[in-house]
Amino acid sequence: QVQLVESGGGLVQAGGSLRLSCVASGRTLSSQGWFRQAPGKEREFVAAITWSDNTANYADSVKGRFTISRDSAEKTVYLQMNSLKPEDTAVYYCAAARREYYIGSNDRAYDYWGQGTQVTVSS
Repeated sequence: QVQLVESGGGLVQAGGSLRLSCVASGRTLSSQGWFRQAPGKEREFVAAITWSDNTANYADSVKGRFTISRDSAEKTVYLQMNSLKPEDTAVYYCAAARREYYIGSNDRAYDYWGQGTQVTVSS
């Protein structure tokens, strides 16, 4: 069994920064990523990274502003979010996939999910 625990959400002004963390426990996974869901909207892909070789994938909406990274020793994936905008406001979910080398945007390909952490960006 795998458990994912997120932390680091909060309230920040537009232009500010936050760093989200997701600690994984349990079996070894292939990749880990972040999705978000704003009120009244569908869940959307943000970024993902492989554990094996640190390859990352980003949604166009966050490229150049967000950076995903991982610490293998701590089994933790981070999402550094800079230049935050009000439209980044959402619940952010950590997700993990067993499928080898998958860092795509299809949420059905991810097998495990965290409980979510709220990020609110004020204008």
